[in-house]
Amino acid sequence: MTILVTNDDGVLAPGLKVLADVAAHFGTVFVVAPESEQSGVSHAITLTHPLRVRELGPRTWSLNGTPTDCVFIGMHHVLPQRPDLVLSGINRGPNLGFDVLYSGTVAGAMEGTVQGIPAVAFSLCARDVFPFDRVRGHIEAVLREVMTNGMPDGTMLNVNLPSPAEMPVRGVRVTRLGHRFYSNEIVVRNDPRGGEYLWIGGTRVTMDSESDTDCGAVTSGFVSVTPLNPSLMAHEAMGQLDAYRKLRLPDTERHDVVTVLPTA
Repeated sequence: MTILVTNDDGVLAPGLKVLADVAAHFGTVFVVAPESEQSGVSHAITLTHPLRVRELGPRTWSLNGTPTDCVFIGMHHVLPQRPDLVLSGINRGPNLGFDVLYSGTVAGAMEGTVQGIPAVAFSLCARDVFPFDRVRGHIEAVLREVMTNGMPDGTMLNVNLPSPAEMPVRGVRVTRLGHRFYSNEIVVRNDPRGGEYLWIGGTRVTMDSESDTDCGAVTSGFVSVTPLNPSLMAHEAMGQLDAYRKLRLPDTERHDVVTVLPTA
């Protein structure tokens, strides 16, 4: 099996190394990861400046782009063949609820799904200490299940791991996305020349506690496994938009054509 591993914390992040080490139990691992941190870039793809790949070691490359760039370039330029599995992480912090809309970690896995490859994103839900080594067995168990029973077509798995340093890990739950909000704080500062700059600084978090959500599962000590797909389609809203089918649009504005005859 050929496995492509990426992340959004950067190619030197310790969580990336742990994920690549565990993945190596199941196949040949190729790492293509951002050369610097790309947290919060979502599914951005680079179209406005050149991308440069740099080989750092055996089957390991950095890219001056986003996690989506890494998966796309990895699949279509770097790897010798199409990967069988795309993995992203281990993220330094959670990707719960609405985090998935911003997360570069989730986007790296989602790009694998877009490209028709099974994909899994892993995040470690910790605050100050991130014991990546202590979740190796949990990641291996999830990957073994993926290898044994496969995954639904067109779907990735977003896996959030409670920190063993903060609570006992009680098991695994298959969950839906919860609601997770950051406080709407903006830090306003002045640079040495008096110019104002802004820093998005929301640090207070509120979130669901329902046991069937990813938020509730992790806070109760369970590994959360949430299926996601690239479709943003709100199927349940289709029936509420019937009025749009009856909209009468104005006639297309006519423009008189003026013919200019050549002068003698």
